[in-house]
Amino acid sequence: MKTQLVKIAATLLLAAAAVPAVAATAFKAEVKGKGEPVILIPGLASSGEVWQDTAARICASRQCHILTLAGFAGVPALKGERLLPAAEQQLADYITANKLAKPTVIGHSLGGFLGMKLASDHPEKVGRLIIIDSFPALGATRNPAVTKEQLLAGAAQMRDAMSGQDDATFSAMQQRSVSTMVTAPEHAQRIAGWGKQSDRATVTEAMHDIMATDLREDIARIKAPTLVLAAWGPAMAAFAPKEAVEGLFKSQYAKLPGVKVELANNARHFIMYDEPEWMYARIDQFIQ
Repeated sequence: MKTQLVKIAATLLLAAAAVPAVAATAFKAEVKGKGEPVILIPGLASSGEVWQDTAARICASRQCHILTLAGFAGVPALKGERLLPAAEQQLADYITANKLAKPTVIGHSLGGFLGMKLASDHPEKVGRLIIIDSFPALGATRNPAVTKEQLLAGAAQMRDAMSGQDDATFSAMQQRSVSTMVTAPEHAQRIAGWGKQSDRATVTEAMHDIMATDLREDIARIKAPTLVLAAWGPAMAAFAPKEAVEGLFKSQYAKLPGVKVELANNARHFIMYDEPEWMYARIDQFIQ
């Protein structure tokens, strides 16, 4: 009997070893509608709910895949993997597995950065790319000549400062940051709520990776027609005139052939909340 139990246990162990490990999920996807595929990627610590009104507008005749990334807004964080590389590869695999033919990818902030990375590394996967208020090299906005080493050092310094904060200080910093990114208090409260539900380590790591990365050369590999919608409004006028902001965006996207850059006239970072009709009109025109 003992020998038989040993054999059974050995068989079960071999069977378990033969089952491939399931990769941790780098995002959850909500699918709505039918038709031409559109993938919507939210920004840092944001929920896919940020696209609720956008999806209602554009999904009547299209199939929207609305993502929320791992570690953000209550979605379980990845363990032992960096979010952005995992999300990029899994998104490429998701497009293939679901037979999405040249989807339009729309990304806000970090989502725009992820869309750029996907379209650069997998140019055959993306049909059209729409980037909402995001730069190829966020760490180079103040100094376009910044070196790779300087980007890494600056990103590490920012990461260490964020990691060293206690929870109350970190939460207060998030709240202050959000209040500058959207006009209506109810939207700011909603966005801050998603931040409180987000995994702090994932947020810090993702912010570090964006600040440390320069895609200004890589975007030359993008084959998809690309539209960049950037935020500007009276609240920003004291810091930079519209022409200066437009020039900064165009300089960062200079290596992307045929890119179209448009600036809002009355929006902060969350354009989908501050100037939705302006954004919808440009998305509709670009997709059609």
